[in-house]
Amino acid sequence: MERIGAGLTGGALALAGTLRHAPGRTLPALRAWLGHCLAVEAEQRRLFPWLAVAFGLGILAFFGLSDGTPVLAAPLVAAALCLLPMPWLGHRPAALAAALVLAAAFLGYAAATWRVARVAAPVLTRVTVAPLTGLIETIEEREEGARLVVVVARFGTLAPAATPTRVRVSYRKAPPLRPGDQIEATARLLPPPEAARPGGYDFARDAYFRGIGAVGSLVGRITVRPPPAAPSASLRLATAVDAARNALTRRIAEAIGGQAGAVAAALVTGKRGLIAPSTNDTLRAAGIYHVVSISGLHMVLAAGVVFWLVRAALALVPHLALFWPIKKIAAGAAMAGVSAYCVFSGWDVAAQRALVMTLIMLGAILVDRPALSMRNLALAAFAALAREPEALLGPSFQMSFGAVAGLIACARLLDGRLFRREGAGRLGRLLALALSAIVGTLATTLVAQIATAPFATYHFQTMQPFGLVGNALTLPLVSLVVMPAAVLGVIAYPFALDTPVWWTMGLAVRGMLQISGWVEGFQGATVVVPAFGSAALGLLALALLTATVPGSALRWLALAPALGGLALAAAPERPDLYVDRQGLGAALRGTDGRLGTLGRPPPFVVEQWLRADGDARKPGDVGGRGTCDRLGCVGRLPDGRAVAVVRDRRAFAEDCARAAVVVSNLQAPADCAAALVVDRAYLARHGATALRAKPGGFTVLHARTSASRDGPAVAPEPAGPPTRTPKAAPAEEADEVPPVEAEDQ
Repeated sequence: MERIGAGLTGGALALAGTLRHAPGRTLPALRAWLGHCLAVEAEQRRLFPWLAVAFGLGILAFFGLSDGTPVLAAPLVAAALCLLPMPWLGHRPAALAAALVLAAAFLGYAAATWRVARVAAPVLTRVTVAPLTGLIETIEEREEGARLVVVVARFGTLAPAATPTRVRVSYRKAPPLRPGDQIEATARLLPPPEAARPGGYDFARDAYFRGIGAVGSLVGRITVRPPPAAPSASLRLATAVDAARNALTRRIAEAIGGQAGAVAAALVTGKRGLIAPSTNDTLRAAGIYHVVSISGLHMVLAAGVVFWLVRAALALVPHLALFWPIKKIAAGAAMAGVSAYCVFSGWDVAAQRALVMTLIMLGAILVDRPALSMRNLALAAFAALAREPEALLGPSFQMSFGAVAGLIACARLLDGRLFRREGAGRLGRLLALALSAIVGTLATTLVAQIATAPFATYHFQTMQPFGLVGNALTLPLVSLVVMPAAVLGVIAYPFALDTPVWWTMGLAVRGMLQISGWVEGFQGATVVVPAFGSAALGLLALALLTATVPGSALRWLALAPALGGLALAAAPERPDLYVDRQGLGAALRGTDGRLGTLGRPPPFVVEQWLRADGDARKPGDVGGRGTCDRLGCVGRLPDGRAVAVVRDRRAFAEDCARAAVVVSNLQAPADCAAALVVDRAYLARHGATALRAKPGGFTVLHARTSASRDGPAVAPEPAGPPTRTPKAAPAEEADEVPPVEAEDQ
């Protein structure tokens, strides 16, 4: 590590010297300024984090540029070739730094390649109703029914090589089930749904990396039988932990009652199934939905509570306080406590990343290094991305690391020293402490919201203008009451002395919900904005990196990408036509500039189209465009070109002759004369499609860019009579939006 740091430092110093002594009179002030800044960066050792950035760029190259399945040896050999000449580059520090950056990028590419190969598992290719036999791994109880993750033993007549390893199913009514039960039931399973629009959240990709090969619901009777063989040790541990989480969830929810109990249980165990949709909407409008996700905030607060309790207890013993390293002991206890908390809370992806970051921060205390530093954050990013490279594409990683980077960069402005005065009396010190706490909370919230705003807006297409108010009023309750009570409650739970602790926690949670409801009542509490493209996000992410990683005046260079990203985000190119991924319908823009539906697209998909268009209407408020009959529908774009949705093969002859775009979940005839035919085969290759009209043609956008990392292509099911399914089945659509832990700040 020291050699790497020396290489980057030497490269920066060499470049600084070159800039300082560059010949000519052109822009001498700029050369001097850049040379000085690079020298400062080298002296402050702020160059190592850029290796983590290079590692991430390698991952992005894999997911964005590779076409097919790369050979793992290729990026590893390339990285080795970059590192091979290091012993001979000591006198050329700039070349050494370049070699390290390239090696980090190739290693990131290799990590993504290895991860895809490691998690490869069968994915269901079409809707199937068949008997399912498997072992329940986890259960999430909901207001009605529950959702299970089942390790599959058999599913219908599928061969073992084609049977998904895990499936996630919901049910509405069933006998009491527990993790570890072997069940037999009829299941209606479908492939994990892909993005509802190009650039939208891809649930199928996340399911692929979690080993889930199908989703659906259980139909009819569920039979519980003893497992034919003892499960593996890891599976037994997973089921035991989940059973304990469910038991504690029920105890907290019953002790507190109502939605306050559901939220409090989610804060402790990570089980959010009991929270009503209206409560979720209230928390989102107040900008504090990140509180119910076991992620960065919870890990830091849990570690802080354990650290403070252990250090305070040890400090009460004079001998220990004088002769023992009680700070390091407290840090070690906090590391053990927060690790156990992460395992008990479900070991979710966001929680794992937060745990890695927290452990590195606490580990810095053990080796007498500053806990909160950009170098430690880079190490945490390395560890998280090496384990789960796909996390870089999701909002959870982007928002959590973005927020921490912003807070580290602004740490000196947030520590409250502005209000401290030498020689102040007791009243003055108390006043300074109060002002520091208030201003620090507001400033911390503001910095975190600014740092996460590009990612939150890109993934969720919503903004909460009053999130600063909601966080400022609720975070003190969470920090001072809720999380300490959660830690004490978990400690008291085995002794059955936890009820008073949960009651106290419930009071604070009710206050949090009341504040959230008050903020939700503000006009414009939630603003829907149009989705912007990846180019704008890339520029805004570059601006965040440039503003936070450097320790010198190089931060001012962030203004250029920030302005460019804001300009692109403020004027996104909105599609004129959205096509459903199953070919059931479309949405086309009218002369009034708003979207209207054509055919019968699913309401959830329509909701995603509206959100991406910056339209706050509900699917039920959207009117149809064009005319429909039994064979299909025909509508027109603002430029007059016709769009046809074909339901019956008999309509192809007429619609192929008159329409510019033909949409169908059937196979169109090979001689269809339409300019663009989006039929069953087309959707199987490309997924959801969007078009922007231009003179003489269309600009076409696809949700599916490569099948190599998202499992096999799934053709949409042909139209047919509706199948009666339990009401729990539509709940699967709820996961077609980014997971809630992504909203952690």
